[in-house]
Amino acid sequence: MTDEVQRPGTGTQAVVSEDVARSIETVWRLEAAKVVATLTRMVGDLGRAEDLAQDALVEAMQSWPRTGIPRNPAAWLTSVGKRRAIDAWRRDERAAEKYALIAAADTGTEDRPEPDEERIDDDLLRLVFICCHPVLPQPSRVALALRVLCGLSTEEIARAYLVPPATIGQRITRAKRSLAAAGVPFEVPERAEFDERLASVLEVVYLVFNEGYAATAGDEWMRPVLAEDAMRLGRVLAELVPDRAEAHALVALMELHASRFAARRGPDGAAVPLAAQDRSRWDRLLIAHGLEALRRADALGGERGPYALQAAIAACHVRALTVEDTDWEQIAALYDALSERMPSPVVELNRAVAVGMAYGPEAGLEALEPLRSVKEMKGYALLPAVRGDLLERMGLLAEAREQFLAAASLTANERERDELVRRAAGADPLGGGRAS
Repeated sequence: MTDEVQRPGTGTQAVVSEDVARSIETVWRLEAAKVVATLTRMVGDLGRAEDLAQDALVEAMQSWPRTGIPRNPAAWLTSVGKRRAIDAWRRDERAAEKYALIAAADTGTEDRPEPDEERIDDDLLRLVFICCHPVLPQPSRVALALRVLCGLSTEEIARAYLVPPATIGQRITRAKRSLAAAGVPFEVPERAEFDERLASVLEVVYLVFNEGYAATAGDEWMRPVLAEDAMRLGRVLAELVPDRAEAHALVALMELHASRFAARRGPDGAAVPLAAQDRSRWDRLLIAHGLEALRRADALGGERGPYALQAAIAACHVRALTVEDTDWEQIAALYDALSERMPSPVVELNRAVAVGMAYGPEAGLEALEPLRSVKEMKGYALLPAVRGDLLERMGLLAEAREQFLAAASLTANERERDELVRRAAGADPLGGGRAS
């Protein structure tokens, strides 16, 4: 049986066996960032480095089905990319200058089977900061990170975000041009701006995870593969900056949320809210990893940052064996701290939920009331959804039904819309009262 494997972002194809195709895809996702990072240092240009890496991938598709996947695929791909760069420079009238550049950057991947892992880690960290550079608009940072750091094709990114592949291709192309035009250096930021730039990187990783955790549009409630890519990138980043608590905290937050994936979707694909989830289906290994990552973040000392506070909230949920065991007062207190560190209407919305669970729906509704006049929340589906839940718990079913229907009209996700319509039907005073 054969399957066509397409070179990411181009029309070049090679026909290989289905098993080999899957193996090559896995290798590419794991190694793409390292290869592009090393080649970027060698050639001094991210766009050129990615082209060389993808040329190497095409050669791998042609060679590996015959020879097998090499013991060190990253070194093999890097070596091929380097050779392609040299071949091109031989035809360049400024060849001598180019040869000097690559000689200075040469890692010796052709002659030495074991690459310098410490240098590769340095290259990878530089590449992470470039892909998430503030000179780029947020959508471009996300697209470039998924393409270069996670090894996703243009088509895969487009499917994940429900936009045409051409749109993603344009974002990536413009991002590379913007980086080149701005002369963004291939280096780790200076100490004075390191934490600010790291915050931008963490934000991109979390944005990718959130789209996988709760898709903003389409007919799927979640996109676990996208979330898994974000978690993998987060773990790599935490290893690259082991002394930064928020990097470990973000890993903790993502893993604790991801531990509930299996229980968040019913057999028919419908969304299952937290209170109704079968907690025996939660992934205990991910929970253990997430709690350990939170412990590492706390061990570094200092006040908890926004990701650490959110991870601590998630930890409260996963430690509870039942809904009734949940320490909602602690969660409300953590949201109080989070609203001080990272004030936003969404944080206040979640705080109102916690207050409603800890101190009753009336208190939650009171905490929610100021958000109704906030401009940014006008079209946010979760605001009427939360109001509906609080009103339902107060026995005000007609008002609750109105809020659930309003929320359903605002969401672009079909599964979420179905759940809200179901809640509205359950809150209909003529339809039998509150849904179970």
